[in-house]
Amino acid sequence: MTSSAFAARWLVVFVLLGGAGASTPLRGQTAPPARSRCDTPEFRQFDFWVGDWNVTSGDQPVGTNLVTLEEDGCVVHEHWTGARGGTGQSFNYYDRVDRQWHQQWVSNSGNVLDLAGTLAGGTLTLHGERRQPDGSLLRHRLSFRANSDGTVRQLWETSSDSGATWAVSFDGLYRKKKG
Repeated sequence: MTSSAFAARWLVVFVLLGGAGASTPLRGQTAPPARSRCDTPEFRQFDFWVGDWNVTSGDQPVGTNLVTLEEDGCVVHEHWTGARGGTGQSFNYYDRVDRQWHQQWVSNSGNVLDLAGTLAGGTLTLHGERRQPDGSLLRHRLSFRANSDGTVRQLWETSSDSGATWAVSFDGLYRKKKG
């Protein structure tokens, strides 16, 4: 993804979060309706991830994740805290123009990802790619699925051969915190 495309995606998130500061419509535009503009079923497809979670991988604790709905349900905001001290946040939103979910992830180590995808068969799958420091391209595929017991599985896979083969980077199970 080019830096201008990445900047454009962040601008969308900035505007969705109210960073533009203007509440008055521009001349020639109509004001949004009093109800949320994000109230169609597509905007609710990722609500299964909203919650306060303990996250394990292979039965080992790997972190916690507070996932909240923001901006009248237009943004699914992730607040990750890893068991080893790493943190990160993602902004997830449905774009009614391209009919895809988008995720912008930033960690405290400076890692960023820009992903997009759709819900199919009960699994929300996001794809993206990122150039590595050595110049090679690494593809990312993140899948989220709600399980019947109330848990959520996140599977993160990467490919360094244009998607011919995939390696598991993270296979996490989210369980809601008690209380």
